[in-house]
Amino acid sequence: MNLKDKRIAITGAARGLGLAIAKGLGAKGAYPLLIDLSLDDLEHARSELAAMDIAAGIYPANVADEKQVDELFANILADHGCLHGLVNNAGILRDGLLLKVKDGEIIDRMSLAQWQAVIDVNLTGVFLCGRAAAEQMLRSQSEGLILNISSISKAGNRGQSNYSAAKAGVAALTVTWAGELARYGIRCAGIAPGFISTDMVASMKPEALEKMASGIPLKRLGKVEEIAHTAVYLFENDYYNGRTLELDGGLRI
Repeated sequence: MNLKDKRIAITGAARGLGLAIAKGLGAKGAYPLLIDLSLDDLEHARSELAAMDIAAGIYPANVADEKQVDELFANILADHGCLHGLVNNAGILRDGLLLKVKDGEIIDRMSLAQWQAVIDVNLTGVFLCGRAAAEQMLRSQSEGLILNISSISKAGNRGQSNYSAAKAGVAALTVTWAGELARYGIRCAGIAPGFISTDMVASMKPEALEKMASGIPLKRLGKVEEIAHTAVYLFENDYYNGRTLELDGGLRI
């Protein structure tokens, strides 16, 4: 796909990986449509893009709310007349062990609230946004790509029952949608990042960061720009479909 003037929606786009992907796509001439919870954060992100001569639209919404999502994508089509892609990036963490045991006694367990919060945003949100984006892409007869951000935790990771289950579901949706939507000119692909140097990760203690990096064959965390570079490639390569590309520096959980 030639990205010039293409309208591409990005969830969780006010900061971190989502904003980096918006910058990468914008640098190629795309018109990013930034989606996040806070209007103030979105305004700040748009200003940051404007400083790079990248024009962008902003749309505050909760991706886990069906009504908000359907209205959001209907508004995008009304505003722009087309939609050429979606990056399903929004996600949260609520880590915890299934059961926490001390001295042979169960002292805690993962709560249903911890489980549901992550499933709602990281899996249901992907479903809702993917469905709405595909609908508007079909309505406007716009070919393009739905790009789902999964994680290497899709293979399972201790302390992340909720997150791992959601990201495994995202990888499965990628395969499913690729088969269902290709006939309409809509591809679906995924990226499964490993440990990436986001603001959240950077706030960790230095010794924890060092331990994390030491287990990666390349001995460093990934950069958001490297994930963004991969996202741009997947949008531009019209034959990449139905696969989730792992980008983890050689790490295997």
